[in-house]
Amino acid sequence: MIVKAYAAKAPEKSLEPFEYELGDIGADQVDIDVSSCGICHSDLSMLDNHWDITEYPIVPGHEIAGTIRAVGKGVTHLTPGQNVGLGWFAESCMTCQQCLSGNHNLCPDAVGVIVGRHGGFADRVRAHKGWVIPLPAGVSTKTAGPLFCGGITVFNPIVQNNVRPTDRVAVVGIGGLGHMALRFLNAWGCEVTAFSTSPDKESAARDLGAHNFVNTADSGALEKLAGHFDMILVTVNVALDWDAYIGALSPKGKLHIVGAAPSVEATVFPMILGQRSFGGSPLGSPATMASMLDFAARHVIEPVTEAFPMSKVNDALEKLRSGKPGHRIVLENDF
Repeated sequence: MIVKAYAAKAPEKSLEPFEYELGDIGADQVDIDVSSCGICHSDLSMLDNHWDITEYPIVPGHEIAGTIRAVGKGVTHLTPGQNVGLGWFAESCMTCQQCLSGNHNLCPDAVGVIVGRHGGFADRVRAHKGWVIPLPAGVSTKTAGPLFCGGITVFNPIVQNNVRPTDRVAVVGIGGLGHMALRFLNAWGCEVTAFSTSPDKESAARDLGAHNFVNTADSGALEKLAGHFDMILVTVNVALDWDAYIGALSPKGKLHIVGAAPSVEATVFPMILGQRSFGGSPLGSPATMASMLDFAARHVIEPVTEAFPMSKVNDALEKLRSGKPGHRIVLENDF
């Protein structure tokens, strides 16, 4: 089976039309006809080999939504024609302690969709049946892709930290990750506060679900909120005044990081005194992704997206590199 795709043959090079042979489907594998695929900053990191794990040529794309084309003989819960999604992981071992306890996303042998294999900037992609997640009615293949990376990245902390509807939660940054966090937390029932250094984003943040907005460029803004938040979710990838954010946590409050901040330096005593904690998390397990999709369907939550035809992939990547997209870019299959 020939797959049509777009691939880069070296770091920092444009993507070009590319074809490869997929081979026979395995017993536990699923082939997906790609309808759309989101673009994530991780795709840029892989394209440019920032993590020293890229194998060229590389077909990026790990925020995939589409329709099942074929299933292996060992797949009994999925059927051709079914709308599904696929995120960062294509498979995990299914036998280690992490997989057996439901934490498949922490499997030491988990395989990324675009790590040593080809991803979703293509007309077809293949994955293990355990990581292919059905889309509930009401979740569109046009916009679902970013839920499988950015969406689950901010939904997973809500589950892992046992966030309650009565909690006060702040979101630092309201871009590609943060805007989905605002929508999830508002629907969860929390009092939601958006933190941003851009005061002109207040109206958009409130439209996305924030009840309050704080301009963190104001040096005294966090001091006024001392002891207020049950959780602060950091979605940005820059160093912050960590002590100031710790001070804004209530006793037993949690500062949870999902943005790839370069480092954390903080005073320990305020954490001990208030029994506060730092945390972080990667994407979620298949079960958590399924719960996220059900929640999104129930509350009519979807990411804010801008669509490009897949044939314009280089234009879309350039827009992401320049920092100009509104929230998430999605490529629509036009092979």
